[in-house]
Amino acid sequence: MKRLFAPLVAVFFAGAATLAQAAGLDAISSGDASAGVKEALAQGADFAVASLGKDNGFLGNAKVKIPLPGYLQKAEKGLRMFGMGKQADELVNTMNHAAENAVAEAKPILSDSIKKMSLQDAKAILTGGDDSVTQYFKKTSSDQLTQKFMPIVKAATQKLQLADQYNAYAGKAASMGLIDQKDADIDAYVTQKAMDGLFLMIAEEEKKLRANPVAAGSALLKKVFGAL
Repeated sequence: MKRLFAPLVAVFFAGAATLAQAAGLDAISSGDASAGVKEALAQGADFAVASLGKDNGFLGNAKVKIPLPGYLQKAEKGLRMFGMGKQADELVNTMNHAAENAVAEAKPILSDSIKKMSLQDAKAILTGGDDSVTQYFKKTSSDQLTQKFMPIVKAATQKLQLADQYNAYAGKAASMGLIDQKDADIDAYVTQKAMDGLFLMIAEEEKKLRANPVAAGSALLKKVFGAL
């Protein structure tokens, strides 16, 4: 009897929680809900760009620091054994500084994405998962960010002759199936990693907001996300 009763209790409380959430959101006007989500989006974007778009923003953060990809991380040990540690460090540093420079230019694109948010988008973000803010940015700004980031990354990597060496070496590794083809080009690799880092930091800010809306520092955010 207890085995049958436990699942029923779990279903009951899950349903009650869903109804409570719906009731809380229903008490909030569509205008407040939309404004609250836009504020959350802006807060996440500001946090991510400020955290990463500065000197050592990537290098100083183990969560987003860009390493040599896959197989080339193993090759790095060989480079150091042959006295090429300085070149390996220079390549890693250049990749990360290129990502910092790129992310520093992300704000206008993210802001435009926020302006274009519809009421339907706001509802999906509020009732979606814990990373729905992040997923919204990914969906609406990834293409534009790629176009914006790539020239900035290229300008940084072209300053190093190692970029050509990287592309030749990685291209050979990719042809042998040792790394993904997309990682065989340093500019494409760094551009993708820069976006990955940007979205990761947005996700971290979103998690903090959802976990503790009272500490959000905004009455509107407390009202809207506190109803979830």
